Amino acid sequence: MWSAFFLSFGVIFVAELGDKSQLMAMAFAARYKPWPVLLGITIATAVTHAISVGIGAVVGARIPTDTIAIVAGIAFLVFAAWTLRGDELTEEESQAAQKNTRNAVVAASIAFFLAELGDKTMLATITLATKEGAFGTWLGSTLGMVAADALAILVGFHLGSRLPEKTIRYGASILFVVFGILLILQGV
Repeated sequence: MWSAFFLSFGVIFVAELGDKSQLMAMAFAARYKPWPVLLGITIATAVTHAISVGIGAVVGARIPTDTIAIVAGIAFLVFAAWTLRGDELTEEESQAAQKNTRNAVVAASIAFFLAELGDKTMLATITLATKEGAFGTWLGSTLGMVAADALAILVGFHLGSRLPEKTIRYGASILFVVFGILLILQGV
């Protein structure tokens, strides 16, 4: 369980760096108090990653592990390119982040749940769950994403626009390439 936890935490933390969810977290932090935003993110992430782990566990039980390792490695190389390209908030996502609602927890939960559907962190969690323990993957991926978004809230709250986004994207992309190559080599 602990190896799945630490692997998932690290991979999802890196995947979240420079992701649109971090941009949303910063936008929410500029509008609401940080704790309700973080609670909303945590709720949405726990649900999304539970779904992801369920999908990954079902897929992992039906495919040979060497094939999974190679496919996962290729997926991580795709995640590297995706991270390098960067994410931007759409107009709709930006409006959702700035919408004045009475309950920041509900607003953040709904916005983050919808933003994460089909996102690279969801796909990475599915990929990890095909090979790793379900509970450790869920807990690690959930806490990894919450930690990365908490960092974004903190940075957004204190530093605003002085964050070197390009540097973060490059660093995260390099880590994805390393993870991808290691997984491919493991599968071969």
